[in-house]
Amino acid sequence: MKKLFTLIVVTSIALLACTKVHKTNPETSSMDDFRKRESAFYSFKMKKLNGEVLDFQTLKGKKILIVNTASKCGYTPQYEALQELHEKYGESLVVLGFPCNQFGGQEPGSSEDIASFCKLNYGVTFTMMEKINVKKGDDQSPLYRWLSDPKENGWNDEAPSWNFCKYYIDDKGELKDFFNSNIKPMDEEVIKAISK
Repeated sequence: MKKLFTLIVVTSIALLACTKVHKTNPETSSMDDFRKRESAFYSFKMKKLNGEVLDFQTLKGKKILIVNTASKCGYTPQYEALQELHEKYGESLVVLGFPCNQFGGQEPGSSEDIASFCKLNYGVTFTMMEKINVKKGDDQSPLYRWLSDPKENGWNDEAPSWNFCKYYIDDKGELKDFFNSNIKPMDEEVIKAISK
């Protein structure tokens, strides 16, 4: 009975958290503000699943889709669509997957477990990063603090509400769009955003 109650609570939270949301960047206030946000994004250095460091400076001139991922989530099949997006737009779009275990404990594995799961089940070849915390709070990753704090990114206050939330950064390092979990990677609004 206790397990059933827990399952109902977790499912209810997930459904509430994943109400369809798509936020778009309003016009930027000034060129100086834009330059500060751009340079802040490119200042990040973070580890990939294999332990190598990704210097975000190497992403200049590329469009980027950042997604918090999990292996045991109802949205996990989105890995397939993320891979499709990577294969279709890989010349101009970088997909970065950030595993996170903060939503329902749905990413409990090690880096090796996650890499094996992604490759075996979805043929993932896009860049997977080390597991991090994405929720607002003291232990939130600095990258996700930048993505979800309007004082840092210029407009967006949305932190992930569940697994597979998506942030689109344009080729100048500016956050342009936020897509909630139930907006799939190949949905029209995502394709429209990255095609601008």
